[in-house]
Amino acid sequence: MNIGIPKERRPFEFRVGLSPAGIEILTQAGHKVFVEHEAGVGAGFSDEEYEKAGARLAYSTEEAFGRADLLLKVARPLKEEMEWLRPGSILAGFLHLSSARQDKVDILLENKITSIAYEQIKAPDGTLPVLRPVSQIGGAMAAQIAARLLQNNWGGKGILMGGVPGVPPAEAIVLGAGVVGTYATQMFLGMGAHVTVLDHNLNSLQRIWDRFPNIVTKLSTRRNIERSVAYADVVVGAVLASGQRAPILVTREMVRSMKPRSVIMDVSIDEGGCIETSRPTSHEHPVYIEEGILHYCVPNMTGAVARTATHAFVN
Repeated sequence: MNIGIPKERRPFEFRVGLSPAGIEILTQAGHKVFVEHEAGVGAGFSDEEYEKAGARLAYSTEEAFGRADLLLKVARPLKEEMEWLRPGSILAGFLHLSSARQDKVDILLENKITSIAYEQIKAPDGTLPVLRPVSQIGGAMAAQIAARLLQNNWGGKGILMGGVPGVPPAEAIVLGAGVVGTYATQMFLGMGAHVTVLDHNLNSLQRIWDRFPNIVTKLSTRRNIERSVAYADVVVGAVLASGQRAPILVTREMVRSMKPRSVIMDVSIDEGGCIETSRPTSHEHPVYIEEGILHYCVPNMTGAVARTATHAFVN
C-alpha cells in the first residue's frame, strides 16, 4: 500500500501523522511511505530520520495526497486539502466529523473516501485507545494552562492555584470523570487546588474518588452544576459523547453567575463544546472574555506539545 504523511496545514498544528518509528514498522512490512518535506519539523523529526526509517520524501502537499492509498493525518483536512484526496482512498486522523461543517462531510461522501476517525476507534471493552493518550495530555495541559490564566498578567483574578498558608487554594470544577477529567484532576491536585468532579455516571465518580479520595464528587445534575460553577475559580469542560456533539452542560446564565475573571477551559470544544458561551480559539489567540469570564477553547491544544502527542497516539 502507498501511505502518505502530509505536513499539517492548520495554523499552530505541529503534530504529524506518523513518527519515524512508525514509518519503520510499515516499510518493514512492505508498504511504501511518502512523507512530505519537513512534515515532522514541529514535532522534532527531521527528513533525514524519516529517510533512514525507509520513507520517501514528497516535496509538495499535493504529491503526499496524490500518491496515497491511505493518508495519515492528525487534524481534519482543510477544504482545499479535501480537493487533493484521491477518490476511493482512505483518510485517517482526528476527524471530529460530528462537529464538522456538512459541506466537508458531503465531499468525503461524494468522493467515496473511507474515513477512519481516530477518536471513534473502539476496543472490545468500549474504551477509545487512540483518543486516550491525547485526552490524557489534554487533561494535564488544561490544569497547567488554567494556572497561568488565573494570573493577573493573563487577565485572571490573581490566584495562586495551590494557595499558601493562611490563604485558600483555587476552586477547580471538573465536568466529566473520564480520561480528560481524571488527568486534569491529577494535575490540579498536584498543584494544590481544591477539586470538585461532576459526572452523570456514579461508577465513574466511584473510580475517580477511589483514586483521589481528597476530591469532592457530585452527580452531574443541573442544580449541582449551577451551584458548583458559581463558586469556581476554574471550570474544565471534559465531556465526551463519542460520535456525537458534546451536550451543553453550562448555560450562559450559569456563566453569568461566576465570579468575574474566573477561567473556563472547554476541552470538549473539538466536539462542539459543553459550555454555551464557548467558541473555538487558536494557539495564536487562545483566550477571549465573555460575560466577564476568561474562556480558553483551543480545539488542537495538544498540538502545542507536538512531540509528546505524536509519540503518544502513534503508540
